[in-house]
Amino acid sequence: MTPIEDRLDRVESQLAIQQLPIRYALAVDGRDLDAWVGCFRPDVDMGRHGRGRAVLRQHIEPQLRGFHRSVHQICGHRVEFTGRDTATGAVYCRAEHEVGDRWIVMAICYRDDYARVHGEWYFSRRRERHWYAADVTERPQAVGFRGWEGAGEPALPEAFPSWSAFWKET
Repeated sequence: MTPIEDRLDRVESQLAIQQLPIRYALAVDGRDLDAWVGCFRPDVDMGRHGRGRAVLRQHIEPQLRGFHRSVHQICGHRVEFTGRDTATGAVYCRAEHEVGDRWIVMAICYRDDYARVHGEWYFSRRRERHWYAADVTERPQAVGFRGWEGAGEPALPEAFPSWSAFWKET
């Protein structure tokens, strides 16, 4: 490719990658499992569970049934290319979930790996890290930053590599 073709490919790739978190959010909130798993590469690695979109769907469907309504708001997205067909990224998201009679708000940072497969960009891996999950009527501190069992243990801000070094001097 010529330099201009390389640059155009990079721009088109970045735009395609930036659509993935939006497509993911719309699919989750619309409970469109086919669209949701379609955001991931066809041979997605599910670790000990196996590989492929069918395995991913079996894993995620029960989790999605744990809350009724949801709203995932994408707040920012950083993409860094690691090769012509690979990239990593971080996506900020504010997610809200109706869990029974509670309305749970979460502040999330997704850590993503992306891959281009047969000309299309997909998630290879998506890791959710969050600061807190709390009912909209609660302060996150009042519930130890984990007001919803479905959210797991908050990893942020301590998971940021720079966090400990910053506070070490205080």
